[in-house]
Amino acid sequence: MADMKKSPLSLQMDLSKFTLATEEEKAQQEVMSESTTFFKDGMRKLLKNPLAVGSIIVLVLIITAAVVGPMIIPYGYEEMIQVNGRRDKTAKNLGPMEWSKNEQKAIDSGEKLFPHLLGTDEQCRDYFVRILYGTRVSLFVGFFAAILVLIIGLIYGSISGYAGGKVDMIMMRIVDIIYSLPDMLMVILLSVVLKEILTPIIQGTFLDKIGSNMISLFIVFGVLYWVGMARLVRGQILSIKENEYILAARSIGAKPGRIIKKHILPNCLSVIIISTALQVPSAIFTESFLSFVGLGVQAPMPSLGSLANAARGGMMSYPHKLVFPAVVICLIVLAFNLLGDGLRDAFDPKLRR
Repeated sequence: MADMKKSPLSLQMDLSKFTLATEEEKAQQEVMSESTTFFKDGMRKLLKNPLAVGSIIVLVLIITAAVVGPMIIPYGYEEMIQVNGRRDKTAKNLGPMEWSKNEQKAIDSGEKLFPHLLGTDEQCRDYFVRILYGTRVSLFVGFFAAILVLIIGLIYGSISGYAGGKVDMIMMRIVDIIYSLPDMLMVILLSVVLKEILTPIIQGTFLDKIGSNMISLFIVFGVLYWVGMARLVRGQILSIKENEYILAARSIGAKPGRIIKKHILPNCLSVIIISTALQVPSAIFTESFLSFVGLGVQAPMPSLGSLANAARGGMMSYPHKLVFPAVVICLIVLAFNLLGDGLRDAFDPKLRR
């Protein structure tokens, strides 16, 4: 009994052997974690990826050049080079940083002219400006198509995944039919058909400046390219809607639209961001291909694909005319693909270490 009474006393600590911690020591022991969100945490991981950061820098430089460049350079994308108010017919197929005979005479007489950084084309137009405008068109098509695909695929996939049952089966069979169609063949056929239908309708309107080819291209993206996004969103919703917090939201009377908007889609954000980022280079490549075969942007508006197509005829004599737009297309597509991979690594919870 005596040993049992003493045992608790033997476990007591001798307080005389301890001293109070100083304020500095207390501060060293304080571990304050900064509050964060899913988006902030993903961006922090993204900025640690050197390839993704390099892609962002390249895209920012390209977009800045495409937006600011035409404001600085005094040439238009469809205007012939002029010297002293007259068209300079000697400024044909100039190489990078070359001057025509008339321009050289004007420079010798003291006139200051802006150099042709990438030369001129066969119609005496500044090639650098045309590449900048072509980059504008390609980026606009890429971003607009990605937003269009996002909206259609998000709505369709959300309804199909949340409704389930026969509704999901019917909606997914429609997706399977569209998905089984050969993409490029359908794009070409629809572009040709829609061009014939739209040309008389938009003639004389503000849409005439955009061109029937561009409008038909957007319609093609809206008809064909949303199925991948719809499948991804539907798959995510099928797995998320069985969680307990969805059941709790239903039990308190939340409407399906609110459940999808507030509880389901935020948990699909990583898949949505990644798929949208990867859709941009796909749309740019499709637009460049269609412009290359003559079904893209309507002349005289340039596109990177149409510039490459126009450069084929003089490829042996003026190879730089094909190299420059091809390099820009490769840089844009590669940068977006690397950025998409970086977004996947940063925002996908399954890939986080």
